[in-house]
Amino acid sequence: MKAVASEPALARALHRSYILRVSSDTDSFEFQVSEHLRLSGVYWGACALHLLGELQSLDAAQVVSFVRSCQRGCGGFGGNLGHDAHMLYTLSAVQVLALFGALHTVDAGRVMRYVASLQRPDGSFAGDEWGEVDTRFSYCALCCASLLGKLGDIDVAAAVRYVRACENFDGGYGCEPGGESHAGQVFTCVGALAIGGELGSVRSEELAWWLCERQTPGGGLNGRPQKARPDADVCYSWWVLSAMCLLRRDGWIDGEALRRFILSCQDEEEGGIADKPGDLPDVFHTFFGERGESIHGTDGVPPIDAAHAMPASVMEQLRAEQALEPSRTLRGASPPRPRRGRPSSVPHRRLQRARAAPRRRQSS
Repeated sequence: MKAVASEPALARALHRSYILRVSSDTDSFEFQVSEHLRLSGVYWGACALHLLGELQSLDAAQVVSFVRSCQRGCGGFGGNLGHDAHMLYTLSAVQVLALFGALHTVDAGRVMRYVASLQRPDGSFAGDEWGEVDTRFSYCALCCASLLGKLGDIDVAAAVRYVRACENFDGGYGCEPGGESHAGQVFTCVGALAIGGELGSVRSEELAWWLCERQTPGGGLNGRPQKARPDADVCYSWWVLSAMCLLRRDGWIDGEALRRFILSCQDEEEGGIADKPGDLPDVFHTFFGERGESIHGTDGVPPIDAAHAMPASVMEQLRAEQALEPSRTLRGASPPRPRRGRPSSVPHRRLQRARAAPRRRQSS
């Protein structure tokens, strides 16, 4: 009699060991070449451990001390000690401090003066003093302000107008007006609109169709159409699902197929999750793989706040400490109601038929 193959599951203990191992191996090649984004790496690793119920495995005092040492005179945070301040790492710093309940250890007003100084007249945000503009930075600014309880310190209305100007004909969003729709940018824009109270302005049906079409035959998700190779990547499990969750369309994705894809990318000997099956794992994809499972509530991974990319329990505690009403805390994170006469969910069979059906070319 043949033995029944066991159902694959998230290798929680192995992933915990992997994150702690790579975080302490300061002599490794990977550790050295990621120097410039160390602060974001701390966020990925710490949040991944939190979702595994293992945040206590880290030395909280040491982590908080490191984060604070990355703050520059301008109030923003650099990616590592001595590095220039940047919006990306400023958000990572705020998120890490929130994870450890240590936001009180920094001057929120000082941080927000830095964030506000990077807002441009058109509502966009630069990443740093050198001026690159990208909707990623709009999201970072709004998320920072929201986590610190200081949305009033930036021009939210102008920020929202700029993000809306980056919407494309297909319902997706780019890094700037006219930029190509991409799943990563979709998350930043939908998340920014959710935090800014304008999620209702999203063309939910069109965008949800564009997002659900990112699912490949293997169950994983990719970032955009017309790729030379339609390969899926674990990180899109978050970029796509988070936006779908905010739009209340996460049921349009085949969750079980996606789960199988994520689990096929984990290293069952050494731990960690890779971008694709057979590749080497890294902390970035380990974190995003867990986040994908969190959205669908599988393998015991607890809920995550899709707008702020933080564990739901951390957000609840943070809001309680800020003594804010629930309706005020998520400022627009409540998804819009489905339009009258349009379905709020679509059965997988209908999706499969729609994907398989040939499409007529539009006349030029």
